[in-house]
Amino acid sequence: MHSVGLFAGIGGFELGLQRAGIAPEMLCEYWEPASEILKARFDAEVAGDIRELRSIPKVDIVTAGFPCTDLSQVGRTAGIEGSESGLVREAFRLIDDAVSTWVVLENVPNMLSLRGGSAMTYIADWFEERGWNWAYRTLDSQHFGLRQRRRRVFLVASRSEDPRKVLFADDAGPTTARANHSAYGFSWTEGNRGVGWGDGVTPTLKGGSKVGIASPPAIWRTDGAPGHAIIRPSVRAGERLQGLRAGWTEGSRDGVRWKMIGNAVSVPVAAWIGRGLASPGEPLDVERRALHPSDRWPYAAASIRGTREAWSLSDRPIRTTPPSTLSALIDRHGGSPLSFGATSGFYSRLRASSLRVRDDFRKALADHLQSFK
Repeated sequence: MHSVGLFAGIGGFELGLQRAGIAPEMLCEYWEPASEILKARFDAEVAGDIRELRSIPKVDIVTAGFPCTDLSQVGRTAGIEGSESGLVREAFRLIDDAVSTWVVLENVPNMLSLRGGSAMTYIADWFEERGWNWAYRTLDSQHFGLRQRRRRVFLVASRSEDPRKVLFADDAGPTTARANHSAYGFSWTEGNRGVGWGDGVTPTLKGGSKVGIASPPAIWRTDGAPGHAIIRPSVRAGERLQGLRAGWTEGSRDGVRWKMIGNAVSVPVAAWIGRGLASPGEPLDVERRALHPSDRWPYAAASIRGTREAWSLSDRPIRTTPPSTLSALIDRHGGSPLSFGATSGFYSRLRASSLRVRDDFRKALADHLQSFK
């Protein structure tokens, strides 16, 4: 099987599909730093601006992790009409003229609710008007062996096949066990309305700003000495949090690398989808209901021959244990103490808020600040 990757970024989708035996034939990426990574890592044609791309090769699969800038909770929230997320129309222009069995889209869960779910409505209507079947499911990267909490919507569509056989054939159910961890992730850029807390995982890696100002998460290591307990992971650790090999984005400055990593598709999630595309299973016998135009978009749904249904499925299709703890990942790939300014700003916002956090975490922050004196 062969694929074309639109909005390919640094190739997270393609690397995952390769692990399922699917070879990329063409990649399309506008941003030059990411495009250079693709040229260095893949033996495939790399095109630039999707708006200037007239056609794509005949392949089995077309992927498009289209920009989330206008759909994200932390973005501009302009919706599917925005100048960046609206570029999905360029993908549809190419897909409409292509001969492919499968299409796979990826974006943030906020697309299901922003502006009444207008982005999802537009996408669903586009496929149905052309006789395509589609299914989507919200998946969390932390359930695929990664130490990052990252929920994303993956939609699979086909003119001839049943996409439920790709996305709805596995479900391990939600996690219920609570465990003590040696490290916890949080977002040092927050502190007013939330902290992005993660038990043994980091919060979602973010793309950051257009000028490459890095905003990676922070990690509290419970056994760390003052001054070394509040850590900012290295870029190499960030690459591993996405399932990329350490050093995948070498060649750019750290801020640009963090933006590329934050925008990437988690590799093991793409690999799981790739295995489903290569060898579809059978949809599970789970609760489902008719999905009406006035209903809110659920976390999983499908449309077969124009009949829409909401499916009761978790964001954890498989049981996978991460190969190492978050603390061990930092030991191996590095990190540095979170700066005084970043820690002070977060701690000040936290103290002024009504947010409830662990007392020992508050003390660790205070001790970290004291270590700079």
